[in-house]
Amino acid sequence: MKTMITLFTLIGFLMINGERNDTLFQYELDLINGETITLEEYRGEVLLIVNTASECGFTRQYSGLQELFEAYSDKGFKVLGFPANNFGGQEPGSDEEIAVFCEVNFGVNFPLFSKVSVRGEDQHPFFETLTNWENPDFSGDISWNFEKFLIDRNGNLVRRFNTRTEPDSEEMISAIEAVL
Repeated sequence: MKTMITLFTLIGFLMINGERNDTLFQYELDLINGETITLEEYRGEVLLIVNTASECGFTRQYSGLQELFEAYSDKGFKVLGFPANNFGGQEPGSDEEIAVFCEVNFGVNFPLFSKVSVRGEDQHPFFETLTNWENPDFSGDISWNFEKFLIDRNGNLVRRFNTRTEPDSEEMISAIEAVL
């Protein structure tokens, strides 16, 4: 209950102030096809940023992430997938292999980025920013594959979900709908 009150307070504050956070939009990142973009392309959209892996017990979440993307993309929602090999070597493939795996096995057509490190000494600065932001859930290092960061249209971190939070869970869907 306390978490829900905190969430609604935060969402209300952000809606009233319309405060923008340009931090995320500055990052230049490589898509899995090798194209380099800045996250500026996603300004004004609600983002669910997820660190992914192809050989993880949670890999099945790709299906749910794709379903979320399909259900809400016409309302300005994007899932951004970031393959990472930080946990037990569960993402050993090349970018090309990862892209084929995701498309063939899960029909993924949401944006996938080139493999990055999401923790440790070689942590990508983008994930360093995400993991250090205060939020109503928790902060600090990513502890496993498929952690999720919900970003509002103004670039603010609204929620952070642990690995076990399924994309089709009521908690996830409610949080997404609240910021759409």
